[in-house]
Amino acid sequence: MRKLFRMIGFCLLAASIFSACESDDSKMAKIKVSLVDAPADYKSVLIDVADVKVNSGGWHSLDNVEQKVYDLLKLTNGEEAILGEIELPEGELQEIRLILGDNNKLGIDDVEVDLDTPSASQSGLKIKLNTMLEAGVTYKLVLDFDAAKSIVKAGNSGKYILKPVIRAEMEAQTGAIKGMINPIETDCVVYAILGTDSISTYPNEEGKFLIRALEQGTYRVVGIPTVESGLTKVTLDNVDVTVGEVTDVETLKFEAVAN
Repeated sequence: MRKLFRMIGFCLLAASIFSACESDDSKMAKIKVSLVDAPADYKSVLIDVADVKVNSGGWHSLDNVEQKVYDLLKLTNGEEAILGEIELPEGELQEIRLILGDNNKLGIDDVEVDLDTPSASQSGLKIKLNTMLEAGVTYKLVLDFDAAKSIVKAGNSGKYILKPVIRAEMEAQTGAIKGMINPIETDCVVYAILGTDSISTYPNEEGKFLIRALEQGTYRVVGIPTVESGLTKVTLDNVDVTVGEVTDVETLKFEAVAN
């Protein structure tokens, strides 16, 4: 259960931050999945993406995936299509499955022809990942669909077959900070401050906190208890955050305000 934090006495500081409250999802990692392509000698390669699923202790569809036709040849030179995202528990991400629809076409000169798609492709193209996810870290999973290698001409029939060749690259985008407060029952907010930007969270009932989705840099971590608690704030300077890692800081120990 999240603790209620009274903002009296902290309005000026609170006005410059946004809060990322810790709850049961503090052990979750976020994955964003995008689609890119290498150049190919066609006018267009239209791929019908019906769904995207990941396997992490069971299969889960990405959030907000809409069935859509993508022209792979427009996804080159830094361009990409965002397919969706999902939050998963920390642990191993085994594989991803790209599920195709029926509306796959190939543009040759000024003509579009159907791309015959094997039934296995429509049921899902599985790509092994076997990647460990860290709680609090945001990852980007790039699916590199090699159009040139994925299209096979079927002899002299004039037909083309889609046999997808896809490479998956996983990269972390953010880091995180975790720690403890003492006493654990203290009503407080913990801030991670980088320059003029701040992100905050509330410790849980065990006194643990996790501040997620932090850019790489050197932060100041500040724990500020309520005025009613009669405790002083605690500051930790020079806390380094590295992309893909969770920085474990020393316990924030609150002391009574001196009379």
